[in-house]
Amino acid sequence: MSIIRKIELLEFTYPVENVGPAENGFDTVYVPNRTGRLSSMATRIETSDGVVGEYVGGMNLAFRQSAYIAQRLLGRDAFHRLEIYEESKRALRKFDKMGVGVLDIALWDWAGKRLETSVANLIGASRQRIPAYASTYHGDRNGGLSSPADFADFAEHCRSLGYRAFKMHGWGEGIVEEEVASIHLLRERLGPDMKLMLDPASHLRTFADALAVGRACDEAKFFWLEDPFRDTGVSQSAHRLLRERIATPLLIGEHVRGLENKADFAVSGASDFVRVNPDYDMGITGALKVGQMAESLGLDVEVHSSGPAHRHCVAAFRNTNFYELALVGPKCGSSKPGVYTCGYSDALEAIGEDGQLPVPTGNGLGVDYDWEFIRKNTTNSVVFE
Repeated sequence: MSIIRKIELLEFTYPVENVGPAENGFDTVYVPNRTGRLSSMATRIETSDGVVGEYVGGMNLAFRQSAYIAQRLLGRDAFHRLEIYEESKRALRKFDKMGVGVLDIALWDWAGKRLETSVANLIGASRQRIPAYASTYHGDRNGGLSSPADFADFAEHCRSLGYRAFKMHGWGEGIVEEEVASIHLLRERLGPDMKLMLDPASHLRTFADALAVGRACDEAKFFWLEDPFRDTGVSQSAHRLLRERIATPLLIGEHVRGLENKADFAVSGASDFVRVNPDYDMGITGALKVGQMAESLGLDVEVHSSGPAHRHCVAAFRNTNFYELALVGPKCGSSKPGVYTCGYSDALEAIGEDGQLPVPTGNGLGVDYDWEFIRKNTTNSVVFE
Protein backbone atom coordinates (compact mmCIF):
# COMPACT_ATOMS: atom_id res chain seq x y z
CA MET A 1 0.00 0.00 0.00
CA SER A 2 1.02 3.58 -0.66
CA ILE A 3 -0.43 5.62 2.17
CA ILE A 4 -1.09 9.33 1.85
CA ARG A 5 0.94 10.97 4.63
CA LYS A 6 1.17 14.64 3.62
CA ILE A 7 -0.87 17.07 1.52
CA GLU A 8 0.12 20.66 0.82
CA LEU A 9 -2.19 23.24 -0.74
CA LEU A 10 -1.01 26.67 -1.85
CA GLU A 11 -2.68 29.71 -3.38
CA PHE A 12 -0.31 31.86 -5.41
CA THR A 13 -0.37 34.78 -7.83
CA TYR A 14 1.49 35.35 -11.07
CA PRO A 15 1.96 38.31 -13.40
CA VAL A 16 0.43 38.69 -16.86
CA GLU A 17 1.47 41.64 -18.98
CA ASN A 18 -1.13 44.06 -20.32
CA VAL A 19 -4.20 42.59 -18.62
CA GLY A 20 -6.58 43.84 -15.98
CA PRO A 21 -10.25 43.88 -15.02
CA ALA A 22 -12.92 45.03 -17.43
CA GLU A 23 -15.24 47.86 -16.43
CA ASN A 24 -17.63 45.32 -14.93
CA GLY A 25 -14.84 44.27 -12.56
CA PHE A 26 -15.15 40.57 -13.33
CA ASP A 27 -13.86 39.80 -16.84
CA THR A 28 -10.13 39.89 -17.61
CA VAL A 29 -9.27 42.02 -20.65
CA TYR A 30 -6.41 43.82 -22.36
CA VAL A 31 -5.27 46.87 -20.41
CA PRO A 32 -2.20 48.60 -21.89
CA ASN A 33 0.87 49.16 -19.74
CA ARG A 34 -0.53 47.25 -16.80
CA THR A 35 0.85 44.09 -15.23
CA GLY A 36 -2.11 42.18 -13.90
CA ARG A 37 -1.82 39.48 -11.26
CA LEU A 38 -3.93 36.36 -11.65
CA SER A 39 -4.20 33.52 -9.17
CA SER A 40 -4.07 29.75 -9.14
CA MET A 41 -3.57 26.78 -6.81
CA ALA A 42 -0.73 24.31 -6.35
CA THR A 43 -1.16 20.85 -4.80
CA ARG A 44 1.40 18.30 -3.54
CA ILE A 45 0.50 14.84 -2.22
CA GLU A 46 3.24 12.70 -0.65
CA THR A 47 2.88 9.01 0.20
CA SER A 48 4.64 6.57 2.51
CA ASP A 49 6.91 5.34 -0.29
CA GLY A 50 8.26 8.85 -0.89
CA VAL A 51 6.51 9.48 -4.23
CA VAL A 52 4.98 12.95 -4.65
CA GLY A 53 2.02 13.80 -6.87
CA GLU A 54 1.84 17.43 -8.00
CA TYR A 55 -0.57 19.68 -9.82
CA VAL A 56 -0.87 23.40 -10.55
CA GLY A 57 -4.33 24.51 -11.58
CA GLY A 58 -7.86 24.95 -10.33
CA MET A 59 -9.70 27.93 -8.92
CA ASN A 60 -8.45 29.55 -5.72
CA LEU A 61 -12.10 30.19 -4.80
CA ALA A 62 -12.33 26.42 -4.17
CA PHE A 63 -9.39 26.39 -1.73
CA ARG A 64 -11.59 25.82 1.34
CA GLN A 65 -13.27 22.83 -0.29
CA SER A 66 -9.89 21.34 -1.23
CA ALA A 67 -8.66 21.76 2.34
CA TYR A 68 -11.82 20.19 3.74
CA ILE A 69 -11.31 17.05 1.64
CA ALA A 70 -7.49 16.95 1.88
CA GLN A 71 -7.36 16.53 5.65
CA ARG A 72 -9.63 13.49 5.33
CA LEU A 73 -7.36 11.75 2.83
CA LEU A 74 -4.47 11.20 5.24
CA GLY A 75 -3.94 7.48 5.88
CA ARG A 76 -5.72 6.39 2.71
CA ASP A 77 -4.24 4.37 -0.13
CA ALA A 78 -3.32 6.80 -2.93
CA PHE A 79 -4.41 4.29 -5.56
CA HIS A 80 -8.03 4.38 -4.36
CA ARG A 81 -9.09 7.29 -6.55
CA LEU A 82 -12.60 5.98 -7.23
CA GLU A 83 -13.37 5.59 -3.53
CA ILE A 84 -12.03 9.07 -2.87
CA TYR A 85 -14.15 10.41 -5.76
CA GLU A 86 -17.34 8.84 -4.39
CA GLU A 87 -16.80 9.88 -0.78
CA SER A 88 -15.76 13.41 -1.72
CA LYS A 89 -18.87 13.75 -3.88
CA ARG A 90 -21.06 12.89 -0.92
CA ALA A 91 -19.06 15.01 1.54
CA LEU A 92 -19.55 18.09 -0.67
CA ARG A 93 -23.12 17.27 -1.68
CA LYS A 94 -24.30 20.71 -0.50
CA PHE A 95 -21.64 22.49 -2.56
CA ASP A 96 -20.31 22.59 -6.13
CA LYS A 97 -17.45 20.09 -5.50
CA MET A 98 -14.90 22.20 -7.42
CA GLY A 99 -12.29 21.65 -4.70
CA VAL A 100 -11.93 17.94 -5.46
CA GLY A 101 -10.39 18.30 -8.92
CA VAL A 102 -6.90 19.43 -7.91
CA LEU A 103 -6.57 16.56 -5.42
CA ASP A 104 -7.72 13.92 -7.92
CA ILE A 105 -5.38 15.25 -10.62
CA ALA A 106 -2.43 15.23 -8.20
CA LEU A 107 -3.29 11.60 -7.38
CA TRP A 108 -3.23 10.74 -11.10
CA ASP A 109 0.16 12.45 -11.36
CA TRP A 110 1.27 10.42 -8.33
CA ALA A 111 0.05 7.16 -9.88
CA GLY A 112 1.92 7.81 -13.11
CA LYS A 113 5.13 8.55 -11.20
CA ARG A 114 4.64 5.55 -8.94
CA LEU A 115 4.15 3.25 -11.95
CA GLU A 116 6.68 5.12 -14.12
CA THR A 117 4.34 5.94 -16.97
CA SER A 118 2.30 8.87 -18.23
CA VAL A 119 -1.28 9.65 -17.27
CA ALA A 120 -2.19 9.21 -20.95
CA ASN A 121 -0.88 5.66 -20.78
CA LEU A 122 -2.77 4.99 -17.55
CA ILE A 123 -5.97 6.13 -19.24
CA GLY A 124 -5.19 4.12 -22.37
CA ALA A 125 -4.78 7.08 -24.73
CA SER A 126 -2.72 6.60 -27.86
CA ARG A 127 -2.75 10.10 -29.37
CA GLN A 128 0.49 12.02 -29.02
CA ARG A 129 -0.77 15.28 -30.58
CA ILE A 130 -4.17 16.95 -30.30
CA PRO A 131 -5.84 19.70 -32.40
CA ALA A 132 -6.32 23.03 -30.63
CA TYR A 133 -8.33 26.22 -31.02
CA ALA A 134 -7.31 29.70 -29.94
CA SER A 135 -9.71 31.03 -27.31
CA THR A 136 -9.62 34.79 -26.79
CA TYR A 137 -9.86 37.15 -23.88
CA HIS A 138 -13.10 39.11 -23.71
CA GLY A 139 -13.55 42.12 -25.92
CA ASP A 140 -12.24 45.37 -24.44
CA ARG A 141 -12.45 49.12 -25.06
CA ASN A 142 -8.71 49.69 -24.74
CA GLY A 143 -7.35 48.97 -28.22
CA GLY A 144 -6.80 45.23 -27.91
CA LEU A 145 -9.92 43.33 -29.02
CA SER A 146 -12.06 46.44 -29.27
CA SER A 147 -13.93 45.94 -32.55
CA PRO A 148 -15.11 43.20 -34.90
CA ALA A 149 -12.10 44.02 -37.09
CA ASP A 150 -9.74 43.44 -34.15
CA PHE A 151 -11.14 39.96 -33.64
CA ALA A 152 -10.91 39.20 -37.36
CA ASP A 153 -7.31 40.46 -37.51
CA PHE A 154 -6.37 38.30 -34.53
CA ALA A 155 -8.13 35.25 -35.99
CA GLU A 156 -6.12 35.66 -39.19
CA HIS A 157 -2.93 35.86 -37.14
CA CYS A 158 -3.89 32.67 -35.31
CA ARG A 159 -4.51 30.93 -38.62
CA SER A 160 -1.05 32.01 -39.80
CA LEU A 161 0.43 30.29 -36.74
CA GLY A 162 -1.33 27.02 -37.59
CA TYR A 163 -4.69 27.14 -35.81
CA ARG A 164 -7.60 25.64 -37.71
CA ALA A 165 -10.20 26.88 -35.22
CA PHE A 166 -10.87 30.11 -33.31
CA LYS A 167 -13.25 31.07 -30.51
CA MET A 168 -14.28 34.61 -29.70
CA HIS A 169 -15.36 35.81 -26.24
CA GLY A 170 -17.45 38.92 -26.80
CA TRP A 171 -17.89 42.12 -24.84
CA GLY A 172 -19.29 42.44 -21.35
CA GLU A 173 -21.99 44.82 -22.49
CA GLY A 174 -23.61 42.06 -24.55
CA ILE A 175 -24.58 44.37 -27.42
CA VAL A 176 -26.29 42.19 -30.01
CA GLU A 177 -25.37 44.32 -33.02
CA GLU A 178 -21.69 44.19 -32.07
CA GLU A 179 -21.70 40.43 -31.60
CA VAL A 180 -23.55 39.88 -34.88
CA ALA A 181 -21.16 42.13 -36.80
CA SER A 182 -18.22 40.16 -35.41
CA ILE A 183 -19.78 36.85 -36.39
CA HIS A 184 -20.27 37.91 -40.00
CA LEU A 185 -16.88 39.58 -40.33
CA LEU A 186 -15.04 36.58 -38.90
CA ARG A 187 -16.61 34.28 -41.49
CA GLU A 188 -16.02 36.78 -44.29
CA ARG A 189 -12.36 37.22 -43.42
CA LEU A 190 -11.52 33.61 -42.45
CA GLY A 191 -13.36 31.85 -45.26
CA PRO A 192 -15.24 28.56 -45.16
CA ASP A 193 -12.49 26.26 -43.85
CA MET A 194 -11.76 27.80 -40.43
CA LYS A 195 -13.87 26.42 -37.57
CA LEU A 196 -15.37 29.40 -35.71
CA MET A 197 -17.04 29.46 -32.31
CA LEU A 198 -18.62 32.15 -30.13
CA ASP A 199 -18.80 32.24 -26.34
CA PRO A 200 -20.65 35.31 -25.00
CA ALA A 201 -19.97 33.90 -21.49
CA SER A 202 -23.57 34.61 -20.44
CA HIS A 203 -23.36 38.34 -21.22
CA LEU A 204 -26.37 38.53 -23.56
CA ARG A 205 -29.26 39.82 -21.50
CA THR A 206 -32.35 38.13 -22.93
CA PHE A 207 -33.47 35.00 -24.73
CA ALA A 208 -34.30 37.23 -27.71
CA ASP A 209 -30.69 38.45 -27.75
CA ALA A 210 -29.45 34.86 -27.69
CA LEU A 211 -31.82 33.96 -30.53
CA ALA A 212 -30.61 36.86 -32.69
CA VAL A 213 -26.97 35.99 -32.12
CA GLY A 214 -27.70 32.31 -32.71
CA ARG A 215 -29.34 33.05 -36.06
CA ALA A 216 -26.28 35.08 -37.07
CA CYS A 217 -24.16 32.05 -36.17
CA ASP A 218 -26.44 29.99 -38.45
CA GLU A 219 -25.82 32.35 -41.35
CA ALA A 220 -22.05 32.27 -40.77
CA LYS A 221 -22.03 28.49 -40.21
CA PHE A 222 -20.35 28.62 -36.80
CA PHE A 223 -19.16 25.36 -35.25
CA TRP A 224 -20.86 26.07 -31.92
CA LEU A 225 -22.47 28.75 -29.73
CA GLU A 226 -21.59 28.56 -26.04
CA ASP A 227 -23.36 29.83 -22.90
CA PRO A 228 -25.01 32.79 -24.63
CA PHE A 229 -27.21 34.56 -22.09
CA ARG A 230 -27.84 35.53 -18.50
CA ASP A 231 -29.36 32.34 -17.22
CA THR A 232 -25.59 31.71 -16.71
CA GLY A 233 -25.68 28.53 -18.75
CA VAL A 234 -27.71 26.37 -16.37
CA SER A 235 -31.31 26.36 -17.65
CA GLN A 236 -32.27 23.17 -19.47
CA SER A 237 -35.66 24.48 -20.57
CA ALA A 238 -34.29 27.76 -22.00
CA HIS A 239 -31.53 26.09 -23.99
CA ARG A 240 -33.85 23.37 -25.24
CA LEU A 241 -36.05 26.16 -26.64
CA LEU A 242 -33.04 27.90 -28.18
CA ARG A 243 -31.78 24.64 -29.67
CA GLU A 244 -35.16 24.13 -31.37
CA ARG A 245 -34.92 27.55 -33.02
CA ILE A 246 -31.37 27.69 -34.36
CA ALA A 247 -29.21 25.31 -36.39
CA THR A 248 -25.84 26.13 -34.82
CA PRO A 249 -24.88 23.45 -32.26
CA LEU A 250 -25.02 24.58 -28.64
CA LEU A 251 -22.22 23.89 -26.18
CA ILE A 252 -23.72 24.29 -22.70
CA GLY A 253 -22.56 22.82 -19.39
CA GLU A 254 -19.40 24.64 -18.32
CA HIS A 255 -21.33 25.98 -15.33
CA VAL A 256 -23.09 22.71 -14.51
CA ARG A 257 -21.05 20.58 -12.12
CA GLY A 258 -20.64 16.82 -12.03
CA LEU A 259 -21.58 13.67 -13.90
CA GLU A 260 -25.24 13.40 -12.96
CA ASN A 261 -26.11 17.04 -13.63
CA LYS A 262 -24.32 16.96 -16.97
CA ALA A 263 -26.13 13.73 -17.88
CA ASP A 264 -29.48 15.34 -17.08
CA PHE A 265 -28.56 18.31 -19.25
CA ALA A 266 -27.53 16.04 -22.13
CA VAL A 267 -30.58 13.77 -22.13
CA SER A 268 -32.97 16.72 -21.81
CA GLY A 269 -31.91 17.90 -25.28
CA ALA A 270 -30.57 21.21 -23.95
CA SER A 271 -27.13 20.97 -25.60
CA ASP A 272 -25.54 19.41 -28.68
CA PHE A 273 -22.15 18.97 -26.99
CA VAL A 274 -21.15 18.07 -23.43
CA ARG A 275 -18.72 20.34 -21.57
CA VAL A 276 -16.24 19.14 -18.93
CA ASN A 277 -13.20 20.48 -17.08
CA PRO A 278 -11.00 18.23 -14.93
CA ASP A 279 -10.23 21.19 -12.65
CA TYR A 280 -13.92 21.84 -11.99
CA ASP A 281 -15.60 18.45 -12.42
CA MET A 282 -13.85 16.33 -9.79
CA GLY A 283 -10.60 15.75 -11.59
CA ILE A 284 -9.50 13.39 -14.33
CA THR A 285 -11.66 10.70 -12.70
CA GLY A 286 -14.75 12.89 -13.03
CA ALA A 287 -13.86 14.04 -16.53
CA LEU A 288 -13.47 10.46 -17.78
CA LYS A 289 -16.90 9.58 -16.40
CA VAL A 290 -18.46 12.56 -18.19
CA GLY A 291 -16.68 11.74 -21.44
CA GLN A 292 -17.93 8.16 -21.37
CA MET A 293 -21.45 9.30 -20.54
CA ALA A 294 -21.41 11.61 -23.55
CA GLU A 295 -20.09 8.83 -25.76
CA SER A 296 -22.90 6.53 -24.67
CA LEU A 297 -25.41 9.15 -25.83
CA GLY A 298 -23.67 9.72 -29.16
CA LEU A 299 -22.53 13.21 -28.14
CA ASP A 300 -19.14 14.88 -28.37
CA VAL A 301 -17.45 16.09 -25.18
CA GLU A 302 -15.39 19.29 -25.26
CA VAL A 303 -12.79 19.97 -22.57
CA HIS A 304 -12.88 23.48 -21.15
CA SER A 305 -9.66 25.47 -20.61
CA SER A 306 -5.98 24.51 -20.73
CA GLY A 307 -3.35 22.56 -18.84
CA PRO A 308 -1.50 19.24 -18.83
CA ALA A 309 -4.40 17.35 -17.23
CA HIS A 310 -6.69 18.73 -19.93
CA ARG A 311 -4.36 17.53 -22.68
CA HIS A 312 -4.31 14.00 -21.28
CA CYS A 313 -8.13 13.98 -21.18
CA VAL A 314 -8.45 15.26 -24.76
CA ALA A 315 -5.99 12.57 -25.87
CA ALA A 316 -8.18 9.92 -24.23
CA PHE A 317 -11.54 11.00 -25.69
CA ARG A 318 -12.54 9.60 -29.07
CA ASN A 319 -15.61 11.83 -29.09
CA THR A 320 -13.91 15.23 -28.91
CA ASN A 321 -12.84 17.84 -31.44
CA PHE A 322 -10.39 20.32 -29.91
CA TYR A 323 -8.17 21.37 -27.03
CA GLU A 324 -8.95 24.89 -25.84
CA LEU A 325 -5.87 27.10 -25.66
CA ALA A 326 -7.14 29.86 -23.40
CA LEU A 327 -7.04 32.74 -22.89
CA VAL A 328 -5.04 34.62 -25.54
CA GLY A 329 -5.05 37.99 -27.25
CA PRO A 330 -3.00 40.03 -29.72
CA LYS A 331 -1.31 42.27 -27.16
CA CYS A 332 -1.11 40.25 -23.94
CA GLY A 333 0.18 36.91 -22.78
CA SER A 334 -1.57 33.68 -21.86
CA SER A 335 -3.83 33.74 -18.82
CA LYS A 336 -2.20 30.51 -17.58
CA PRO A 337 0.74 30.63 -15.15
CA GLY A 338 4.18 30.12 -16.68
CA VAL A 339 5.37 27.82 -13.89
CA TYR A 340 6.90 25.02 -15.96
CA THR A 341 10.61 24.22 -16.09
CA CYS A 342 10.29 21.47 -18.70
CA GLY A 343 9.30 23.39 -21.83
CA TYR A 344 5.56 22.82 -21.49
CA SER A 345 3.61 25.87 -22.67
CA ASP A 346 0.08 27.09 -23.28
CA ALA A 347 1.29 30.24 -25.01
CA LEU A 348 -0.36 31.16 -28.30
CA GLU A 349 2.84 30.42 -30.21
CA ALA A 350 3.10 26.87 -28.84
CA ILE A 351 0.90 25.54 -31.68
CA GLY A 352 2.49 23.45 -34.39
CA GLU A 353 2.13 24.06 -38.12
CA ASP A 354 -0.29 21.13 -38.10
CA GLY A 355 -2.62 23.02 -35.74
CA GLN A 356 -1.87 20.61 -32.91
CA LEU A 357 -0.11 20.49 -29.54
CA PRO A 358 1.83 17.63 -27.95
CA VAL A 359 0.54 15.49 -25.11
CA PRO A 360 3.20 15.29 -22.36
CA THR A 361 4.89 11.88 -22.35
CA GLY A 362 6.85 11.94 -19.09
CA ASN A 363 5.77 10.10 -15.94
CA GLY A 364 2.54 11.30 -14.40
CA LEU A 365 1.31 14.52 -15.96
CA GLY A 366 4.72 14.76 -17.62
CA VAL A 367 5.58 18.28 -16.44
CA ASP A 368 7.96 19.85 -13.93
CA TYR A 369 6.99 22.90 -11.87
CA ASP A 370 8.97 25.88 -10.67
CA TRP A 371 8.25 25.46 -6.96
CA GLU A 372 10.62 28.25 -6.02
CA PHE A 373 8.47 30.70 -8.01
CA ILE A 374 5.24 29.23 -6.64
CA ARG A 375 6.38 29.47 -3.01
CA LYS A 376 7.78 32.95 -3.49
CA ASN A 377 4.37 34.12 -4.74
CA THR A 378 2.22 32.14 -2.31
CA THR A 379 -0.55 34.12 -0.61
CA ASN A 380 -2.15 31.31 1.40
CA SER A 381 -1.16 27.74 2.26
CA VAL A 382 -2.06 24.81 4.44
CA VAL A 383 -0.29 21.52 5.20
CA PHE A 384 -1.90 18.33 6.48
CA GLU A 385 0.31 15.49 7.80
